Amino acid sequence: MISPGSGLRPIEVASGLVFGTEPAGEPVGAVPPIEIRGVLEDSVRPALARPPCLVSFSGGRDSSCVLALAASVARREGLPLPIPATLRFPGLPESDENDWQERVVRHLGLDDWIRVEAGDDLDVIGSVARAVLAEHGLLWPFNSYVHRPLAEQAGGGSLLTGVGGDEIFELMTPHRMHALLARRARPVPRDVLRVGLGLAPGRIRRSALRRRSLQLPWLTTAGQAALRRAWGEDEAHVPRRLSARAAWWPRRRGLRVALRSLSAVAGEDVLLVNPLASPALAASLLADPELAFADRAGRLRSVFGELLFDALYERRSKASFNRAFFGSESRAFVQGWEGGGVDTGLVDPSALRRAWREPVPDGRTFTLLQHAWLLTRFARAGASPLPRATTRSEDDAAPSRAEPPA
Repeated sequence: MISPGSGLRPIEVASGLVFGTEPAGEPVGAVPPIEIRGVLEDSVRPALARPPCLVSFSGGRDSSCVLALAASVARREGLPLPIPATLRFPGLPESDENDWQERVVRHLGLDDWIRVEAGDDLDVIGSVARAVLAEHGLLWPFNSYVHRPLAEQAGGGSLLTGVGGDEIFELMTPHRMHALLARRARPVPRDVLRVGLGLAPGRIRRSALRRRSLQLPWLTTAGQAALRRAWGEDEAHVPRRLSARAAWWPRRRGLRVALRSLSAVAGEDVLLVNPLASPALAASLLADPELAFADRAGRLRSVFGELLFDALYERRSKASFNRAFFGSESRAFVQGWEGGGVDTGLVDPSALRRAWREPVPDGRTFTLLQHAWLLTRFARAGASPLPRATTRSEDDAAPSRAEPPA
């Protein structure tokens, strides 16, 4: 039997999105703003003490902050300096972060720097992805496999990532409703609807939020309905109170599935550390009003301060890698694909084929592509399919129910 991997539900495979929450772990309290960096330093110290300590470094804000933090701790405590490890995709200007990478590395005064030029080996179903899929089954996010060559470079040492940064420094910013209720935003007429929806009972919120869900053109009518249910349920359970939201964030399945996937890819010989996924960091950011309502640049500057330069904190550009991941291996598979390996109750194979033949396919279809490759590849080899619960649409995988928002 093929490994169940991340145990994705049918609608999650079909949409490329993960919904719901998991049971709470140990409660984590907030620390004063002045101590937040200390919490992060404590998280990177074990990795620095297990050299070589590589940092998955793209030049973006999150990976740059993790690299700067690790370099600062190493210098202060006499530990080996971290080594930035960067994947580069020649010929794809939208993925080019070279200038930002060089500015950060130069600013931090680091001499060692691993740069790996990637090609079709890092295709969604290229040689690296195929090895990971064969070993672990379907993982999420789809590009978890790109950390395999970095983990191999670490050679039994450690690997730091910036995973969690997008969520904790941007998406975890309180909704405008919170800002209005806290008198930190000037109201406009439309805010009456926002606050009304935010304070409405869960049943009403779920119904309204379902109508706002994404429209994914490769889903069937039933698939789109399943997505609306999952989306509305998920959004309706985002807590109202900031303290409750800080406790909710580490329980999100999307975060936990991603961390488990990365751990599987890194393997047992490499210490994997994700400082920005720290529950204590989330609790602390939302406990302090100034940080809770700051924008991403303000939060980063408050936490990392003098370690980096203002232009990095303020940057708005972001590299895109969809074309890099959808290379010749994927195109060849799609060209010969006959519609197998997808749940036709949720996915329209003809519409999916059209989506895959776009000049730059939607990255949310890449989990489906890997799923289709897995099932067709292993069916030819005579292997058992994925466990029944991960391939059928009878239970359309509504997210796990959480307690009502606080």
